[in-house]
Amino acid sequence: MNPVSIIWKFLVTVYHRLGSPREFYQIAQYTTPIFGLLSLVLFVCGAYLGLFQAPADYQQGDSFRIIYVHVPAAWLSLFVYMVMATAAAIGIIWRMKMAFVVAICSAPLGAVFTALALITGSIWGKPIWGTWWTWDARLTSELILLFLYFGVMATYHAFEERKTAEKAMAMLAIIGVVIVPIIHYSVEWWSSLHQGATIFAEGGPRMPADMLTPLILMILSFMFFYGYALFLSAQNKVLLNERKSQWVKAAISAAEK
Repeated sequence: MNPVSIIWKFLVTVYHRLGSPREFYQIAQYTTPIFGLLSLVLFVCGAYLGLFQAPADYQQGDSFRIIYVHVPAAWLSLFVYMVMATAAAIGIIWRMKMAFVVAICSAPLGAVFTALALITGSIWGKPIWGTWWTWDARLTSELILLFLYFGVMATYHAFEERKTAEKAMAMLAIIGVVIVPIIHYSVEWWSSLHQGATIFAEGGPRMPADMLTPLILMILSFMFFYGYALFLSAQNKVLLNERKSQWVKAAISAAEK
């Protein structure tokens, strides 16, 4: 068997295991603390390098340091939506229980990242642009993204029957994915005050290494935190959804002893 076949078989096995609520719950018990620890270590390293080691920007001075929160939050606001929409599509097409769980548990986390991106962007914009808010293409589309997250959560909780709620939530998440490329390319498609790509700019990153390194560490920290928070939330959701299952009753009994 060639290496590609081995890797593919491994990925399929992991996929099916994660698709089972019981298997997911058992796996998440081990992976959740690992994700939390990685997030904390990366955050401490990234924050230290960004706040104390990176030089001040020649135009913005020390005010540029807010990018070490703003950029990771903005990046995660899009990344989480893509995860949510992909999980929603998997749930509808293959009727996988855990896909719906991942989708609905991602919504509040994505909303938090989006709100944080908007708040830090406003704080950054005041000294740089001279205003807390402007109806810039990037800012406006990011605000629409926040409303989409709220809409997904509201749609899910609008129905008493869980399967109906999952399908309705999933459909809205999939339809709303059109906002992601709009946000990403907004600075190129329309006249915008917002600066363009920095890390993935054409010709390479537009930042020196001592500024770029802590930014990448902070992005990775936020990503692992998302995984940590998602696993915690998904474990609780699985226990709630599968509360009548024998394995959940056995797990609760074992925890009480």
